[in-house]
Amino acid sequence: MNTLSLKYDILERLRSGGYVSGQSLAGELGKSRAAVWKAVAALRKEGYPVSAHAGMGYILESESDVLSEAELSRFCPKGLKIFCYDGVDSTNAQARRLIGEGCEGAFLVAAASQTAGRGRLGRSFYSPDKTGLYMSLAAPLDIPLEDGVFITTAAAAAVCRALEAETGLRCGIKWVNDIYLGGKKVCGILTQSVSELESGRLGAVIIGVGVNISTADFPPEVENGGSLGVFAGRARLAGRIARELLCVLESGCPMDYYRSRSIVLGKNIKYLENGEWHTAFALAVDDRGGLVVRLTGGAEKTLRSGEISVRAL
Repeated sequence: MNTLSLKYDILERLRSGGYVSGQSLAGELGKSRAAVWKAVAALRKEGYPVSAHAGMGYILESESDVLSEAELSRFCPKGLKIFCYDGVDSTNAQARRLIGEGCEGAFLVAAASQTAGRGRLGRSFYSPDKTGLYMSLAAPLDIPLEDGVFITTAAAAAVCRALEAETGLRCGIKWVNDIYLGGKKVCGILTQSVSELESGRLGAVIIGVGVNISTADFPPEVENGGSLGVFAGRARLAGRIARELLCVLESGCPMDYYRSRSIVLGKNIKYLENGEWHTAFALAVDDRGGLVVRLTGGAEKTLRSGEISVRAL
């Protein structure tokens, strides 16, 4: 048994709950007390909250927030390839590079921080170290290019559903795919296609997700930023989001759920199109994810373009 396997064997034993003495761990695992102490020290360095109390032993104090390939593999679907980094420029950019290097099938890229996180319409996504979850799911597809826009709607429903399941909070979706909580944006989603132009079909999709978990201080350029404000283990949350995303990619968007979480329906909004702001009333979300609005003169219009920005009045 090497040091690495000893470390994770001890971790699994501590996850069973309660105190475990160093002597018991050494006896169970056939190692010295010194080797056990060294492995526990390595776990603490990784961020696992292991405490020691005289006469009682070691205990895992609470659910950890470690983000690593080992932790992600506990919660992600079986067979999903996982790439985890302390920091990258952008998880979407890294996913695209991996595809370019020949990585096939579905895979997950996760990072503790991003130096050039990206959002819709070329905006940046603030991604400080260890206060949020920054991930991208890449998955092969075989659908017509024109159907790719619908993936953005499906991704929003999947991520919102995952956040609610993991935190118990009720979130909202601002068309097309920003996730809101208490009037603040807590999650952004950027969907990018990997197209096969000659065939006119989508060959793969990269869905980037940035969740503000405990981020408190936002730079001035971040408008209306907020955080979940509750504990959410990043590895566990990433696994839930990955499962939900793979589900909607296979089964389609749960449109009734998406509509039930909309924070713009039934409200007056303004939308930016071709550099000009217009006012309208949000009527419905159609079955392809388009936002149906009533214009000032009474005519109806369906917004679909990714170049449109919608804001509540």
